[in-house]
Amino acid sequence: MTIVAGVLAPHPPHLVYAENPPQNEPRSEGGWEELRWGYERLRNSLKPRDYDVIIVHSPHWRTHVGTHFLGVPHFSGLSVDPIFPNLFRYRYDLQVDVELAEAIAAQATAGGLHTEMMRNPQFRVDYGTIISCHLVNPAWDKPIVAISSNRSYYQYSNEVGNTQMLALGEATRIAVEKLGRRAVLLASNSLSHRHFTTESEVPEDMSREHVASHANYLWDMRVLERMRRGECRQLLDEMPDFIEQALSECKEGSLSWLIGALGVPDYAATVHAYGTVIGTGNAVVEWDPSRRKA
Repeated sequence: MTIVAGVLAPHPPHLVYAENPPQNEPRSEGGWEELRWGYERLRNSLKPRDYDVIIVHSPHWRTHVGTHFLGVPHFSGLSVDPIFPNLFRYRYDLQVDVELAEAIAAQATAGGLHTEMMRNPQFRVDYGTIISCHLVNPAWDKPIVAISSNRSYYQYSNEVGNTQMLALGEATRIAVEKLGRRAVLLASNSLSHRHFTTESEVPEDMSREHVASHANYLWDMRVLERMRRGECRQLLDEMPDFIEQALSECKEGSLSWLIGALGVPDYAATVHAYGTVIGTGNAVVEWDPSRRKA
């Protein structure tokens, strides 16, 4: 197995803002420590393992006709969060494993999915991709493969979306194995996703931070228990209801893609952290394929 790890890696820009990396212009006083420390625990878990590429599926690169892949070796520019420009104005410089991206696209096409390669060198890489990759690997010393979120959940149904993302995940795994890459896979999404509609005067004021509703909290805990118990098949069965009742960002397909790429894990995941950002539920969760049952 050449998938080294699969990670639920949410992308609130607040977490990068709170870290004060040199690439980000705004300065903060901290905040959201539990999630940031969870990412630190994840990085420490990955450190001893050899991997050479990060593959990320992002909710914020939205494509209406099929699934798209970055197809240019190098991108750089300024990424500004459209909702929180006061928190995230980040200068990125990243490398792309184009060979692997093309291989995944070809495998997915062979499996009946529609795919496209994004060949525009001026394309602005989405902030979901940038934030998750930064929080997992702030050194940016690994190339990435970036995958778009298609609209199958919206144009058809949650069930159709899940079916397509499971197939895309399987195509990802097959391509990774064929090329012999050692890959870390990132599903860049939150769990429950109901936002507050106003922001506090000091964004990092943690006295104002809590989950949007008790019902959303209960859904998040149910989903995390499925992960901790190795019950991803049951999680997939419940995913359509979770998406609708908790307004989950899983509607973008990232988590279902990851579960498909991991072969629908029947082993326990490690929950490194759970926390809220402007009311949304976020968890840093790691699957280690070496723990899968024989």
